Amino acid sequence: MSNPRNGDTKPPCLPRNGLVKIPTQPNGLGSASITKGTPAVKNRLCQPSSVPAILSPALAHRSDLPIPSLASPLSLATLAGVSSPPSASLPKFWVGLTPVLHTKELYNILPGGEKEFVSLQGFAVRGFDGFCLVGVSDLDICEFIDNYPLSKKGVKSMSLKRSTITDAGLEVMLEQMQGVVRLELSGCNDFPEAGLWSSLNARITALSVSDCINVADDAIAAISQLLPNLTELNLQAYHVTDTTTHTLRLNSCWEITNHGVVNMVHSLPNLSVLSLSGCSKVTDDGVELVAENLRKLRSLDLSWCPRITDMALEYIACDLHKLEELVLDRCVRITDTGLSYLSTMSSLRSLYLRWCCQV
Repeated sequence: MSNPRNGDTKPPCLPRNGLVKIPTQPNGLGSASITKGTPAVKNRLCQPSSVPAILSPALAHRSDLPIPSLASPLSLATLAGVSSPPSASLPKFWVGLTPVLHTKELYNILPGGEKEFVSLQGFAVRGFDGFCLVGVSDLDICEFIDNYPLSKKGVKSMSLKRSTITDAGLEVMLEQMQGVVRLELSGCNDFPEAGLWSSLNARITALSVSDCINVADDAIAAISQLLPNLTELNLQAYHVTDTTTHTLRLNSCWEITNHGVVNMVHSLPNLSVLSLSGCSKVTDDGVELVAENLRKLRSLDLSWCPRITDMALEYIACDLHKLEELVLDRCVRITDTGLSYLSTMSSLRSLYLRWCCQV
């Protein structure tokens, strides 16, 4: 790859840690900053980027491209030797791939010791609409927004992993990147729970929060109220998928209590699939709330809930007349008496009782 500026020819950029370093050019980009302790919106100094438009208007506003999976990172070593696409149709070869950018690879060190953000024009040429940023801070997010020409409208999904971004930075990102509808936060512990929910935007349709310590009972209610368009939810690696009807899986959420169950049944009344597997603080009272309020349930997973007794099975048999699948693995306090209640359920098709030692 050559740089015609000043007639110099530079060797091809070498990939490091999954990021291809693309030669940068002075572009007069505006600065960005967030002042700690004040509202992020008022302190946002990101200015419109002066990076020249690389894509044709038709391509830059395409909405028919599928959103790339957050779990499909792209190894960018091949980008070093690929020339710019000659036509607007070429970016289809990059659809479904997600570049992974590490914070240590986002800056070039200039001769004077100053840091300069790398050029992302090569990524924009290929039309990437999803990114995974690792180890980034609030300032790194602002620099990314200023330097990626498609950030304001063209980016649909963002994944932030092991990062020090705060709720102020998250608020800025979602305010500036108005096309983002899929958000993943993994190992990001620098924002409080209330700060996280207050920074979310109602347009989000897919949210994943994993390995973030600030998630408790009120999380489900807050999400359901703040994100009315949500169709996919992950809480601490506990997968929830919502297509036409609601499916909620909160596996091994050890801190979820009956109070959390109350919030859930009132916020998501149309659930058809519910998993509380490993939610060890949920008791018979929590199951009673589920049975009374979620009458549309077809699948219920209560495995590894040691406080569940035969009484919970009586609640299930009395109220969940549409239930087709019930998982009770490792419910060690269930006995034959509880199973006699379930024998009256004509809709039940699948019953799992592995390691139920009193049956």
